[in-house]
Amino acid sequence: MYTDKKNILQLVALLKEHNINKIVLCPGSRNSPIVHTLANHPFFTCYSVTDERSAGFFAMGLALHGGKPAAVCCTSGTALLNIHPAVAEAYYQHVPLIVISADRPGAWIGQMDGQTLPQPGVFGSLVKKSVNLPEIHTDEDEWYCNRLVNEALLELNHHGKGPVHINVPISEPLFQFTTPELPKVRVITRYQGLNIYDREYNTLIERLNGYNKRMMVVGQMSLIYLFEKKISKLLYKHFAWLTEHTGNKTIPGIPVKNFDAAIYALPKETLDKMVPELVITYGGHIVSKRLKKFLRENPPKEHWHVSADGEVADLYGSMTTVIEMDPFEFLEKIAYLLENKTTEFPRVWENNTRNLPEPEFAYSEMAAIGALIKSLPTPSALHLANSSTVRYAQLFTLPEEVEVCCNRGTSGIEGSLSTAIGYAVASDKLNFVAIGDLSFFYDMNAIWNSNYGCNLRILLLNNGGGEIFQALPGLSMSGKTHRFVTATHKTSAQGWATERGFLYQGVHDGKELEESMKIFTDPNPINQPVLMEVFTDKDEDVRLLKEYYHQLKQK
Repeated sequence: MYTDKKNILQLVALLKEHNINKIVLCPGSRNSPIVHTLANHPFFTCYSVTDERSAGFFAMGLALHGGKPAAVCCTSGTALLNIHPAVAEAYYQHVPLIVISADRPGAWIGQMDGQTLPQPGVFGSLVKKSVNLPEIHTDEDEWYCNRLVNEALLELNHHGKGPVHINVPISEPLFQFTTPELPKVRVITRYQGLNIYDREYNTLIERLNGYNKRMMVVGQMSLIYLFEKKISKLLYKHFAWLTEHTGNKTIPGIPVKNFDAAIYALPKETLDKMVPELVITYGGHIVSKRLKKFLRENPPKEHWHVSADGEVADLYGSMTTVIEMDPFEFLEKIAYLLENKTTEFPRVWENNTRNLPEPEFAYSEMAAIGALIKSLPTPSALHLANSSTVRYAQLFTLPEEVEVCCNRGTSGIEGSLSTAIGYAVASDKLNFVAIGDLSFFYDMNAIWNSNYGCNLRILLLNNGGGEIFQALPGLSMSGKTHRFVTATHKTSAQGWATERGFLYQGVHDGKELEESMKIFTDPNPINQPVLMEVFTDKDEDVRLLKEYYHQLKQK
C-alpha cells in the first residue's frame, strides 16, 4: 500500500513512466511518505544513505554509470542544503540528477517550526529546473502537479543534461498508506527535432495517421509564410485549421476564423461532432476564451505543441507531446507522410461555420471597428490594442494583405500605442491602430515623442471607461464598484492630438463615422498623422453586443 498524498503519487508514477528507477533515500520523517512509496514499489531500486552530503554524490555516481538519470530524496530543512555541493558538481559536469525534497507547508516558514526554511528555488541557477508541487485538493491541482513533474523530468536532458529540483510540500498526517496502486498518469514527451530514420519518429507518424478527427490551432504569429502549392494541398484536407487575425498568413489554405462565435451559437449535439481526437498547435497566444473552454471541457486524446524552443505550453490541459522544431519545417515533413484517406472532420467544421452571419451593429464601438476593417486599404498594417478591441475585430472578415499586430504576450493594455508607433516608424505601409480609451490614455505619452510620421492613423474608441468589465458574466456592480472597476472618465484626446500635430476627427454618430472613415482609410498620402476619436455610450455598446450574441444563439 502506498501513501494517500496525491502529489507524491503523481511524482512516483511519473518517475516510473519516465523510466527513472535508481533512487537514493535519506532518512527523515517528513519524507517518509515518499520513501515508503518508492521503497515498496518493485520498479525502483533504492539505496539507503544517511548523510545527505554523501547521498547527493552517490546518486550522481549512479547517474554517471550509463548516463540515465538518478534521484536522491531527502527530508525537509537543512537536510536539503547538504545536497548543494553535489548539485553544483552535477550542474557543471552535466549529470542528470533529480533532487526530491520533502517540505513543510509554506505557512510555517519563519514561524519557529522545526526543520522549516524556504526550500523552493534554493539551488538558484545551479539547476536546470526547479518546481514546487502543490498539495492536491482539486482536479486543477492534479493537472498542475502532473505538468510540473513532467516539466522537471523533461528538463534533465533538454539542450544538454543537468540536475533538477522537485520540492514536495507534505501536510500532516504523514503516515496514511491506503492507496493500493499508483494512478494512471499523463506523460508528456519531448521530441528534439525529427529524424526520419528514428524509430520514435515512425511511431509519431503512426499515431498521427491513426486519428481521423485532427485539428490544427495556430496562435499569434508575426510573419507571412508562403507554403508551396503542393504541400498546401497535401496538408489542408487532413485538418480542421483554426486561427485568428493575429495568426496572420501562416496556414496552408483558408482557415476557420469565426470559431469563437460558432462555439457560442451551435447546439451541443453539433459541437459534440466537432470535438477533435488530436490537436496540434503552433504559434503564440489564442484570444478566444470559448475555444480554450471548449477544448478543456472536451479534451482531445492528444495535444502536440510544435515550437522552436521546445517549452511545455499546456493551454488545453491535455498536452502529451512537445516537438522542438520550426513549425513550418514540421508541417513540410509530415505533408508527404499523411495517409491519403478521406476524413470528414475538416468539412464538419467548415460546414458548421460557413453560414454564420457577419454582424451588423448600430452605431457603437463594434460598428466603428467593423467599418475600419471593411475599409482598410491593402497592403496595410492593423494594430489591435488589448481587451475589447482585439475581440471585436475578430467578429469581422479581414481583407487580404492586411498584417495584424497585437501585444498578446501578456495581453496587457499598457504599451499598445507605443508598440504600434515603433512599428509604424520602421514600416513603409499605412499603419492603423484600433485602441480603447483606457489603453490610449494609459499610454498617451506614446505621441509625446516625435518619432512618428504621416503613415500613422489612430482609431480611438472612447465610451468613457472599460465596458468589457461591464459585459463579464456574473459580475454585478453597484455604483461605487462600477466606478472603480470600469474606471469611468470624461476625457477627450482632442487637445492632446491637435497639440501633437494630428489631424483630429471627432465622431458622434453613424453618419459622421461613415464620412470620417473615408478620410481615415484613404490610401492616398495625408501630410500629417490622423486620430479619429469615436464617442459612444458604454451601456449601449454592452446592450448591442449582448443583443448580437442573443440573436446568434437564436439562429
